[in-house]
Amino acid sequence: MRKLLFNEKNNGGSIGIGAMIVLIAMILVAGVAASVIISTSTTLQSQAMKTGIQTIREVSSGLNVFSIVGYAATGEDMSCLAITIEGRPGANRIDLNNTFILISDGTTKSLLSYACISDDPTNVSFFNASVTGDLFTAVNWSLLDSAKFAVGVLQDYDGSMSTQANPTINRGDKACLFIHMDTGGTFDSQLPTRTEVFGEVIPEIGASGVIGFTSPMSYFDNIYTLQ
Repeated sequence: MRKLLFNEKNNGGSIGIGAMIVLIAMILVAGVAASVIISTSTTLQSQAMKTGIQTIREVSSGLNVFSIVGYAATGEDMSCLAITIEGRPGANRIDLNNTFILISDGTTKSLLSYACISDDPTNVSFFNASVTGDLFTAVNWSLLDSAKFAVGVLQDYDGSMSTQANPTINRGDKACLFIHMDTGGTFDSQLPTRTEVFGEVIPEIGASGVIGFTSPMSYFDNIYTLQ
């Protein structure tokens, strides 16, 4: 009888130790799992914040096309476009060096970049820091080919667009992008009447400004408001 009781006491101790080992193992596994979950959630939170900031920049930033004016010499079709742009409300600073114009007349589709950088960063023919008087004498149109646009500054209170090699639009700024469409220009010919033109002004970050108009039914003046 004593021997039997002794064996039962030994078995109870073994079971208790085994249960404690299992409990400790479960705690360790739970701790490792919790550490992995916390690490993963931290990484996801950081990535979500980064994505959120980028999304806000994309949504709130961008360019608006304020107006488009065309020029047609007497007795000729339209040869020049002046596209006035401004930043959207809440937009970040937009560098025109990294801004492009994608434009088409239904036959030709052209991608234009800032001529001052792509051709000659010191050539004043591609940049006018203070456009006054006649808008269509602000730059040297004849030097603009099918892949280039020039820049004219209309409004710039803080001087962010004063540097020819790096004009940057921010809040309150307005600029003109000049396109030459004549022979050797964007469409390699003057723009005839009743022609649909469409495209966009594409900034590095944010929404694009929309270009969309139809040329007049006839050319009897020199200056035309198109959009």
